[in-house]
Amino acid sequence: MTDIRKVAVIGAGVMGAGIAAHVANAGAEVLLLDIVPEGASDRSIIAKGAIQKLLKAEPAAFMSKAAAKLVTPGNIEDDLGDIATCDWVIEAVVERLDVKQALYARIEAARRPGTPVSSNTSTIPLADLTAGLPESFRRDFLITHFFNPPRYMRLLEIVTGPESDAATANRVAAFADVRLGKTVVRCKDTPGFIANRLGTYWLQAAVIGALDLGLTVEEADVVMGRPFGFPKTGVFGLIDLVGLDLMPHVVGSLQRTLPQSDPFHALIREVPVIDTMLKTGMTGRKGKGGFYRLNRENGGKVKEAIDLSTGTYRAQDRAALPEGAEKDIAALIASDTPMGRYAWQVMGRTLAYAARLVPEAADDIVAVDEAMRLGYNWKWGPFELIDKIGAAALIARLKQDGAAIPELLAKAEATPFYRVTDGKRQYLGMDGAYHDIVRPEGVLLLADIKLASQPVLRNGSASLWDIGDGVLCLEFTSKSNSLDEGIITLLAKATKLVREKYKALVIYNEGSNFSVGANLGLALFACNIAAFGEVEKLIAQGQKVYQDLKYAPFPTVAAPAGMALGGGCELLLHSSTVQAHAESYIGLVECGVGLVPGWGGCKEMLTRWQSEASLPKGPMPAPSKVFETVSVATVAKSAAEARELLFLREGDGITMNRDRLLADAKARALALVEGYAPPKPRDLTLPGPSGKVAMVMAAEGFARRGMATKHDLVVADALATVLTGGDADHIEPVTEADVLELERAAFMRLIRTNATLARIEHTLETGRPLRN
Repeated sequence: MTDIRKVAVIGAGVMGAGIAAHVANAGAEVLLLDIVPEGASDRSIIAKGAIQKLLKAEPAAFMSKAAAKLVTPGNIEDDLGDIATCDWVIEAVVERLDVKQALYARIEAARRPGTPVSSNTSTIPLADLTAGLPESFRRDFLITHFFNPPRYMRLLEIVTGPESDAATANRVAAFADVRLGKTVVRCKDTPGFIANRLGTYWLQAAVIGALDLGLTVEEADVVMGRPFGFPKTGVFGLIDLVGLDLMPHVVGSLQRTLPQSDPFHALIREVPVIDTMLKTGMTGRKGKGGFYRLNRENGGKVKEAIDLSTGTYRAQDRAALPEGAEKDIAALIASDTPMGRYAWQVMGRTLAYAARLVPEAADDIVAVDEAMRLGYNWKWGPFELIDKIGAAALIARLKQDGAAIPELLAKAEATPFYRVTDGKRQYLGMDGAYHDIVRPEGVLLLADIKLASQPVLRNGSASLWDIGDGVLCLEFTSKSNSLDEGIITLLAKATKLVREKYKALVIYNEGSNFSVGANLGLALFACNIAAFGEVEKLIAQGQKVYQDLKYAPFPTVAAPAGMALGGGCELLLHSSTVQAHAESYIGLVECGVGLVPGWGGCKEMLTRWQSEASLPKGPMPAPSKVFETVSVATVAKSAAEARELLFLREGDGITMNRDRLLADAKARALALVEGYAPPKPRDLTLPGPSGKVAMVMAAEGFARRGMATKHDLVVADALATVLTGGDADHIEPVTEADVLELERAAFMRLIRTNATLARIEHTLETGRPLRN
């Protein structure tokens, strides 16, 4: 589908280097070039230094450190000719038109004819970038605007011009979609494109609104946060995160390039407190603090916030929304309170401004909503928010304020922007008619399937859906997709049903996380009333259901995205194969809460590592490797890393684009159907008590160095017992059933201890492990 195998990135700054790393994550070769510093002995030192920074970056830029080997550093003076070997050239140099155009002239002389060239600019129009350049260059040129950090931000805005070759742009878009995992949003060649144009307007409106209405930063952030589905940072927290020093550049660019008739200009004014913050280096988290800071004076850690009226810091307050406003944004903006008036001033303006962007900056409302969801992490796009408030109510309030009503907004006064008809989601167009939302080829969403069908089976924790061609999909619906008796019960029923009437099973959901593991709250409740028998019953039931799934006569494909921890990881280990989203974070984390894997995780990891050719032979290497991974609750930070840790196998698949995961998993399941045979049970060779002694001694060594606690040693002892086979003799085979029994016994022994119960309670309350 795409013929892009090698990419040149010119400019090894934060964005250029991040783009290079992510292209390498996709398995493509990268040529990373930058200037030659004056007097440098190593002429490629900037690009080489960028790669070293990438390897140390947090969050990680590379999905696997091995990907760094795909990036070749160089410099523009000596190595620009090498772009002739590349299939796409990305420019990510300083935002100066003269610098970019001078570079383009050199690129044009060096590239192969027909090679796409794109700029990562966020401020300079395409027409200006290509002015005066040859027709051959203009034909192959486009803007590809990545968001920072490129690995994690799914949005890619693509801008083409009237002379751009459609096939070339489509080739880049296809690579970005399938290989880089981006959601491509096509934008018009207008200032700020879509996301930054609207996002900057929103941030500016929020800052000015807080100043005008006398709100504190805490009050402003609690309004511009969860009620509207915005990140919990709110606006001031978000500015601290991205850097206050970036705001004048973005605002200034829009101020220079937008026509004077644009409402953005009404938000421009001097803000003395921000000027002072910039002069004193209070630029946010990367500086000495920002609107918020952590005051460490006198050995303390006091959370402080800036007073917008005085510019001085004070202790941070906890702000509360008006009663009932958190879940009803219409009620919030109608509330005659300072927070309600602020919500209206900011969002009334912002939503009206969003309606102006169609068709000026985007062809339709879907593009605008997608850009804000993915570029600014809004839960709902602006037009989805208008539907929640009601367009008629919004229009009435705007008229009351004497504000102009955008043409598109007026069309929705008596009808929503989105509707569902005949099981299809549709959007309102500029022509006043509804149009189907068309997914790209190869995209299958469970949300769309659910609009047109009813579940085959359902309970309070999970649902089973028919996704066509004889394949069922098991979806978790519990809080955080935590595993409980309801999910285990429905998984058992699904296994039976597929065996009788269907071809294959896919386990997948569209939540933020595949599964955070077993429902610890229910386990803690059961323990607090001494219902240990119920806990053991659930452990035994889970073991049986997972084993039945593993040895079922049909293929099961688990398709995780986000976290797959504890029991969620164990479910992957028991599936026929896994089709994982690249951003899957997989691990057996039970030791962190004072337990051991109880649903076959130890058994499966032992089996995998005993089959690993790179390990020495004998009974000890595999248990040692599993102990090393599980005892410290190691979590893979990507699907690629999960493969290195054997949470995934070499034959398991990785999907870069989250929206393509279900289609890929279904295709994988169907490919396995013909001739499918379940695996055969495998006996293990384990070292027994002598192996356990070695593991416990290693854990005690960590404790002596202050790296393990008293209860860590208790948990390590229980884990070592399981992994070494209990009383096993290394010359006698240990069956899967034997290891499952050891797992169950160790789990129940630990969950009866006060220290483990304290860990569980602390984790549930704080989200962090207790080191006891």
